[in-house]
Parts: sequence; C-alpha cells; structure tokens
Amino acid sequence: MAAEDQARDQAPGAPAGGAAAGRAKVTITDIAREAGVSVPTVSRVVNGRSDVSPATRARVERLLRAHGYRRRTGAPGTGAALVDLVFNDIASPWAVEIIRGVEETARAAGLGTVVSALHGRSGDARQWMRNLRARASGGVILVTSVLEPVLHDELRRLGVPLVVVDPAGSPVLDAPTVGATNWAGGLAATEHLIGLGHRRIGFVAGPPRLLCSRARLDGYRAALEGAGLAVDDALVVPGDFSHASGFAGGGALVELDDPPTALFAASDQMALGAMEALRRRGLRVPEDMSVVGFDDLPGVRWSAPPLTTVRQPLAEMGRTAVRTVLRLARGEEPDARRVELATELLVRASTAAPGRAGTGRAPGAR
Repeated sequence: MAAEDQARDQAPGAPAGGAAAGRAKVTITDIAREAGVSVPTVSRVVNGRSDVSPATRARVERLLRAHGYRRRTGAPGTGAALVDLVFNDIASPWAVEIIRGVEETARAAGLGTVVSALHGRSGDARQWMRNLRARASGGVILVTSVLEPVLHDELRRLGVPLVVVDPAGSPVLDAPTVGATNWAGGLAATEHLIGLGHRRIGFVAGPPRLLCSRARLDGYRAALEGAGLAVDDALVVPGDFSHASGFAGGGALVELDDPPTALFAASDQMALGAMEALRRRGLRVPEDMSVVGFDDLPGVRWSAPPLTTVRQPLAEMGRTAVRTVLRLARGEEPDARRVELATELLVRASTAAPGRAGTGRAPGAR
C-alpha cells in the first residue's frame, strides 16, 4: 500500500485496529447524525467536556465505541497539532501579514501551520484535500479562496472546523467568517479626499468577485453621493490588487480628457503601482494628484511620499481566525458567526488639497 494511502487510512475517524479496521471510516458528523445530536455535541464528548447531559454522553460514547472511532491526537483541546491556512495566491505582502498573525497564535496554542496556495486550479485543490486527509488537520482557515462544493462537503464529512477570512462570496458551509469593515474604509478614504477639496476622484477597483472589493467600491460611491457629487463610471477602472493593475489603472485615469485630481486604489499594491504610473508621466504626488491606498502594508509608510491608506488589521484577522478554529475544535460556538474588525484611515503625505483644480496634470504633461 502506498504511504499516502496508509496515511489516509489513519485519518480522523478511521477505525482503530482489529476487526474494525475493515469498516468504512466514520466521522463525528456520522456519529452526530446517528445519535440525533449536533456535531459540536459529539466534539464535546470526544474532547472530554463536561457540558453534555449524562444520557447524551452515554449514547454518543456507545456509538463511538461501536464504530471504533479514534480521536485525533495533538495539542490539548484541538484534536490535532496542525492548522491549515489556504490562499488562492500567497505572492503578496498582504498574505504575509495574515500568515504572521495565524502563525503567532497557532504556535502559542501548540499548533503548527501548513500554508497552501491553490491558484484557482481544481487539481491543486483536490491535491490539497488529499494531503489534508493524510495529515489529520485540526482546522482550516480559507482566505479569499473558493473551494469546489464537493470539497466543502468533504470538509463537513470529516468534521474539520472551517473559518473563512475575507470571504469571496456567500458564506460556505455556514462557516464563521472574519473580515474588516471594508465599506467603512472605502467611505473614510473618499470622504478624506472630498474634505481636502477634491471633486473628481478616481477609483482603481479590486476583483469584483470578492466581497471586500465590492464593499470598498460601494463605500467610495456612498461618500460621493453623500457629498452631492456625481458618480462618474469613467473614473472607476478595473484592477486585481496587484502592482501591475494599479500601474495600468493609474495610467488610464491620467489619460482621460478630464482626469481626476485624486485617486483611491482598493489596495496598497495598486496605489503604489498608480504612483509609479504618475511618476513616469512627470506627475507629482500629491501636488498634481493625491493617492490613497487600502491595507497599510509594511513599507508603505516609507514610500515616496509616505502613503495615506486605510489600515485593515490583517495580522489580527489571522489571529481571530485561529481563535475561532480552536473554539470550533473544542465543540464551542464562536461569539459571532461574522466578525468584522475595524479599519482606520491613516493620513500621510500622499494626499493634499488639489494643486490646480480640474487639471491633475503637471506642467508640460499631456
């Protein structure tokens, strides 16, 4: 038998030895269904919690013995010594900040962290699921990624706790989610520019499939409407949170016949790309165009000029996700199914009052 197949046979809920070894694997979801109780109740019994009635405990324990269910081993109260952190892509400082928060909190709880990137490919997602079964993960933190429904169902069947950070769309598996106040951040960034006197404000958007992108765009629009300013669709250009898309978006806005005097990018990476596009056209920030980002990534305070941005607590989002996974693994419900951590506008040197109202062009620039 291949090593991976052997490891899979020892996955959570696999029967322990003897005649039971030939039976089909059983999960706490199966036990819960047969016992007529919830999955958290079975998890409480498995983890030795006292807050289960004697009759229910006896019924669940009898089924656990009958099916040869074997409890995961690992850090106390978690059921396994690993937590899986899954991204669509990890090639950004944004992902590094979330990893830092997850790793710090997991390590303090005696857990290791396994980081994976799926890159939106079905094959990668299925390989990840095979690896997950083999290593008996204690929980999964899914970051702005979309898993196929069949893999969602498999996580449920295995009884693996799942938390989603920055959900891409509607909540999966009714899982707890952790995010930031993206709408409020978009509103604050745009209101800041309006307060400085800007009336034509460009926006470089994030991927429309992501809730956080749509919320930041909605906040931008709400601020304009609240100030009695028209929402000009020509001032909204697409992006994908990358430096390159910010460079393209900033360049497109500058080349408009009536360019904006300020620009709000839905990520710091795009804001830095837009600033480079302006620089190459001989434009100065903020004298010729103000720029605001979103994230407060390490290093943007040292950009030239230091970037005004909306801080979202990325590391704290990771910490909160780990704490939620730990609660689920202990059979406890989180205090809230949807957590939104506060964003904060940080004003630096990349924003100022319009230098020449209505132009946004440097002398000699076309």
